[in-house]
Amino acid sequence: MERELFPEEEIIEGCKKGKRHYQELLYRRFAPVMYGVCLSYAKDREQAMDILHDAFLKIFRNIDTYKKQGAFEGWIRRIVTNTAIDHTRKNSKTFQFITNDIPDTEDTDEEKPDIGLNELLEQVARLPEGARMIFNLYTLEGMSHYEIAEKLNISVGTSKSQFSRAKSMLRTWVRELIKKKDGLS
Repeated sequence: MERELFPEEEIIEGCKKGKRHYQELLYRRFAPVMYGVCLSYAKDREQAMDILHDAFLKIFRNIDTYKKQGAFEGWIRRIVTNTAIDHTRKNSKTFQFITNDIPDTEDTDEEKPDIGLNELLEQVARLPEGARMIFNLYTLEGMSHYEIAEKLNISVGTSKSQFSRAKSMLRTWVRELIKKKDGLS
């Protein structure tokens, strides 16, 4: 109902004028989806909420810079993602990466994980923060390893190897989770 009453354009213009009512509408409209984005980068729900709030403060402060090129939700998502990266950098002197070699296992057509999204997100959250960041930037944001390397100030090789190791770890953890659910372990 809210979407029909207040078109996105009207909400954006209201936010540009600093009107609290429109800021609240913008938050209500986009916060649930962006909270999911924050959860994928954060170590826990509390950190995800911190990232979300910091991101919306940036969104409200910088809404005048939105040039109506591309989707507004994409613009918001970029701010949320960059806020998550900044938050991780601020709270960690260096990114934690996967240090041991994990044998890469390939998916077969027969492997169809039978787990829910929340269970999968819990497994992703187990990854060391640097590997989790790379995994999310590559899979969720569609960034290339070159773009990730530039954004995180790491080598392209580090991005590629951490992504590969993260995938392998996730496959192993998901298999273990499925075995537990099936009572095999």
